[in-house]
Amino acid sequence: MDGIHDLGGREGFGPINVDEKEEPFHEPWEARVFGIARAISRPDDWNIDWFRHCRELIDPIDYLTRAYFDQWLMTYAAMMVNSSMATVEELASGYSQAPLSGFPPPLPPSAITTAKKAVTSYQREATVKPQFEVGQLVRAISSGHSGHTRLPGYARGRGGIIESYHGFHVLPDVNAMLIPRAEPLYTVAFKHAELWPEEQSDRGFVCLDLWESYLEPR
Repeated sequence: MDGIHDLGGREGFGPINVDEKEEPFHEPWEARVFGIARAISRPDDWNIDWFRHCRELIDPIDYLTRAYFDQWLMTYAAMMVNSSMATVEELASGYSQAPLSGFPPPLPPSAITTAKKAVTSYQREATVKPQFEVGQLVRAISSGHSGHTRLPGYARGRGGIIESYHGFHVLPDVNAMLIPRAEPLYTVAFKHAELWPEEQSDRGFVCLDLWESYLEPR
């Protein structure tokens, strides 16, 4: 999605502070939001790509000015309304107006530790021969679309080389809409000067994990 979240390579936002103190939460309420998000009952139409799709729809002003976990709160609120888990009025008041049925109960505290260790695999069996090989020159497609994608804007239309192949993985673009589709996944290396022509050095690379439909031969 061509949204404000895709800030890579954009000017005007200042340098990234790589020396900022690393801490999981800046305020107690952030830890509470994180805990609620991990324990919440999840309808069948939710997955990680749907969460990203909804979060990327946040208005640019809110996206740039609200704290990270405040964005989570907004996103989960929108997802709950979309899945008929709650109404806008219920969310505004903080109280449910009717019993919630048809959803599994929230996780009990005793199950949180086990859930945190659970790992979901998005790798799938290969169905066709991959189009590209390691060492092949490729170009990221120039066009975007209105949904979630893992192809950053700064790489579109830029040439790179296949660094490695990782097998077939679920395609986030359509997984957000619960469409079961998997594609070959590659690591593609792009020279700094290819991504940012003003870069004089030809020594550095940026490596991106990209699905086959994001690429074309060159």
